[in-house]
Amino acid sequence: MDRHRQFYINGKWVEPEPGATGFDVIHPGTEEPVATIALGTAADVDKAVSAATSAFESWGWSSVEDRIELLRKITELYKKRSDEFARLMALEMGTSITFSREVQAPCGDGHLEAVMEALAAHEFERPSMRGGSILVDEPVGVVGLITPWNWPINQVIVKVAPAIAAGCTSILKPSEMSPLSALLLAEIIDEAGCPPGVFNLVNGDGPGVGEAISTHPGIHMVSFTGSTRAGIAISKAAADTVKRVALELGGKSPNLVFADADLDNAANAAIADCFINNGQSCDAPSRLIIEKSVYPEMVERVKNVVNALEVDDPMKEGEHLGPVVNSKQFEHIQRLIQAGIDEGATLVCGGTGRPAHLNKGYYIRPTVFADVDNDMTIAREEVFGPVIALIPFETEDEGIRIANDTVYGLSGFIHSSDTERVRRVASRLRVGSVNVNGAAADYDVPFGGYKQSGNGKENGAFGLEEFLETKAINM
Repeated sequence: MDRHRQFYINGKWVEPEPGATGFDVIHPGTEEPVATIALGTAADVDKAVSAATSAFESWGWSSVEDRIELLRKITELYKKRSDEFARLMALEMGTSITFSREVQAPCGDGHLEAVMEALAAHEFERPSMRGGSILVDEPVGVVGLITPWNWPINQVIVKVAPAIAAGCTSILKPSEMSPLSALLLAEIIDEAGCPPGVFNLVNGDGPGVGEAISTHPGIHMVSFTGSTRAGIAISKAAADTVKRVALELGGKSPNLVFADADLDNAANAAIADCFINNGQSCDAPSRLIIEKSVYPEMVERVKNVVNALEVDDPMKEGEHLGPVVNSKQFEHIQRLIQAGIDEGATLVCGGTGRPAHLNKGYYIRPTVFADVDNDMTIAREEVFGPVIALIPFETEDEGIRIANDTVYGLSGFIHSSDTERVRRVASRLRVGSVNVNGAAADYDVPFGGYKQSGNGKENGAFGLEEFLETKAINM
């Protein structure tokens, strides 16, 4: 059955309410549609909230064992169909099929397993510090989950799994740009025996379904990942019903390279971290801030790394970059590359337009700018594509000042062989996580930012706690 035009509500695949419109999911490598989904309306959200509200009466007080068993079944089924997830993500948002299989798809079972571990270890009932009261953790209630297109299954599961684990019931709105992997996950959740109404999926856009979720009086919390602009709009929309809002938003992450670093490793890691997923990651270190004494060497190393990259069809096997997600994003990146040129940054390689061998698809030329001032547009705005800005600094204090001179604070990166310096600099970066010398976090480590990069944390125990309320019973 073709379920692309259907929603999953109250344990069944249902037709949209009257008023839904069709929306083509475009493969960014060919600019051709690969599926057509329905964009729902507030009426569909009402139906899903009603189902979730009814289901909460029992699921909210289900046992930890029942929740773990459901998550275990979901994980088992997910692993069996991981190749399908990989293919769908390559089709719907352009990540290369090899990267999708090796990195994107494994995020799903990685996060599911981390949530199960957190759930098994969580102390839902405990005495207060002075011993006079009992503290009880309970689910927030009915939650709305709004996810982005760039890491489709990763961002869905870091919300759906802890919501289930906490005893919440949920309404998911995946991005209309990359909904196919979420629809497959809904099939798996259904096959795993999820009780009706515990998980619901309604496709739609922001003004339609997103706003209906944010304003709905029957939804007690919204968890959103996406742009800072959209996060602000959701916070304002949610204010009238005083619901909890968790936000994982944009970034302009700094990557500080000190003269004592392994420069070859720093250059390779800088491009791997910035251009991962075709540059479409909110924590991408798109500002490479380099100590002046090694600045010319690093510019040359980065140029060589980028010039060796290939750009090609995402459905081809191999370690190459694919396209960005859509025409809007393509034009956004073209504008920023042109702004870098116009404002006087040195174009080291890349530039505007598609790579010469590609005349169709939303492909970007991997681009490096040197001699960037931190006030330039290319250093201020989130690019979300394979573009990196190289900025020199002289002293440690100046490097930290440049790194923190942004409205964002999602992640930071440091390259240095001096452990004391790493700890000192990491403590002064106003970011939610710091990656050192190319290291990456495990699935149980909190992810979330400072400042306009949002509030709240995701992953493992930290993600579980976002969906819990603490009640004091005073005896």
